[in-house]
Amino acid sequence: MRLKTKLSAAITLLVLVITTVLSWLYMTQLLQQHIEQAYQSTDVIAHQLQFATREALENGLRNRQINVNDPAALRSAVADSLRRDPGLAAFINSVISYSPTVIDVAIADRDGRGIITAPDPAQEDQLLPVRPDYATLLKSSLYRTIGVVFGAPRVYNLTLGLERDNQPFLTVRVGIRNTFLKNAFYPWLSDAFTYIALAIAISLVVAVFVANLALQPLAQISARLDALSQAEPAGELDSGASTDTVLQVSHKIERLGRRMRNVEEVFSALKENLDQILSNLQDGIMLFTRDARAVLVSRSVERFLSVNRDDVLGAEVHDIFDRHSLLGRTVRQAFDAGMSVVQEEIITETGRRVEISLDFIHDDRASDNGQSLGALLTLHDLESVREIESELELSRRMAAIGRLTAGVGHEVKNPINAIVVHLELLRSKMDSESGALRHLEIIQSEIRRLDRVVQTLVDFSRPVELQLQEQDLRRIVSSVLLLASAELETRNIHLVSELPDHPVIAKIDADLFKQALLNVVINGAQAMNQGGQLSVRLTEDGRTARLRIEDQGEGIPDDIRPHIFDLYFTTKREGSGIGLAMTYRILQLHNGQIDVESKTSVGTTFTLSIPVASLSELRLRGLLETNLPAFKGPLE
Repeated sequence: MRLKTKLSAAITLLVLVITTVLSWLYMTQLLQQHIEQAYQSTDVIAHQLQFATREALENGLRNRQINVNDPAALRSAVADSLRRDPGLAAFINSVISYSPTVIDVAIADRDGRGIITAPDPAQEDQLLPVRPDYATLLKSSLYRTIGVVFGAPRVYNLTLGLERDNQPFLTVRVGIRNTFLKNAFYPWLSDAFTYIALAIAISLVVAVFVANLALQPLAQISARLDALSQAEPAGELDSGASTDTVLQVSHKIERLGRRMRNVEEVFSALKENLDQILSNLQDGIMLFTRDARAVLVSRSVERFLSVNRDDVLGAEVHDIFDRHSLLGRTVRQAFDAGMSVVQEEIITETGRRVEISLDFIHDDRASDNGQSLGALLTLHDLESVREIESELELSRRMAAIGRLTAGVGHEVKNPINAIVVHLELLRSKMDSESGALRHLEIIQSEIRRLDRVVQTLVDFSRPVELQLQEQDLRRIVSSVLLLASAELETRNIHLVSELPDHPVIAKIDADLFKQALLNVVINGAQAMNQGGQLSVRLTEDGRTARLRIEDQGEGIPDDIRPHIFDLYFTTKREGSGIGLAMTYRILQLHNGQIDVESKTSVGTTFTLSIPVASLSELRLRGLLETNLPAFKGPLE
């Protein structure tokens, strides 16, 4: 069934129900009102008959001698007086002739025998039939009243009494037939059916009109959907043999929904790839709309503006850049003037060298070339270029040292082994009392120390085969801090660890990463000779996990800071100069980096950065956060 037919039928049925209910309520109210009016008019007749009967008795018995103790004689006198009274007879005849509700009138004695019965005198001196009281209809329910109206013909009495010496003497009975109610009700019922039929006819016309009016927008929507679906193949455009507009619109919306979901999936994939590309950029990239609101912000912008990336998205350029800073003033003035900026170098208040490029995007097809579609802002950190060059130089030095140490290690190892063997032979041939034995032991001890140094060189230069597995960095950090806790306590160092509540998953070699982190922690502890606080904080931004190890030592002087990752470079009396170099190498093997910030007499902060596992990769591997036990740093 089509929707138009359903809608028309529903409206018609609703009108039918409402009309029927209202008509029925109206007719029942009229019926009840007619019953009450009939009762009132008949009650007036009964009282008039009662008064006429009393007058007839007074006139007929005034000059007659009656033995009141003889009931038969008294009844005979009363009957004779009533039957001979012309006024009473005339009143009864007028009631029978002209009252539409009264069917008969009777005056009976106290035993119920008729004295006057009109219009049937044959019932005189006979027991009159017992009839229900008409007053009961006034208190009857609607269901019973309808049964009386449409039921079998029946006569009801309206009765009034006359008393003598406070005892019942006569009764005046007025008979009312229920057929008069039916006769009065049938015209109303006919009119009601006429009105209902008329209402149904009108409702059908209105329903068809309303259905067409309501479905007209759906037809327009269907046409619009056809226009939007023109790119669909011919098989996709066929909505079936149905002529129902709603079904056609539903099918078209479903097809467009599938297309939108497909487009959304493609858009999500492109956005994820774009975010990944932007997150790997060192330069800050910001794309603004026509009204100067940021819609695309790379993760590197946080380093330039010191604000969260999510707080910048959607904000207006004047809300993002502070006019009190040189960078903010430059960008704001360029936007206000609508002028592009080409690789303009500025030095920020912190001494940072930043190169700014601002390009306004125009639509070449528009007639008004002065109206821009948006703007692209690029922030290039010149200091990061210098840092990258320094890291590349350090990597080249480390690679050269690795090649050198590999060759030296192999060339020196064999002579050392030969020296050790001949020292043992020489020692076995010397007398235990000889004074040269003590010098021989010194030579042997130094040879062993040289052998350990050469072995360290060989281990450092040997290629490392990483055992990469997805690990929760919170567990790695916790195990390292637990391992170092004993030495920290002996040095009177208070450890503070701040680990996130959620897992931080990275693909690492757990043993190597523990070694790298332990080297930095122990190095920080050894820098605080007088004790202090060592802080370890783990954070992540969805792309990179950062471990900040901050001590309160003497700091690293500026002249030696560039050399702290060189192999064998150390400022400690008992240091080997291998720990930080090994840490640097381990971070490189994990595609990470290590940064250092230090202030003399304040302390040093090492930051270990390492890529975290992407969410899509975790889903593919079935690694869910709910299966990872919650962990918090136990050392505080």
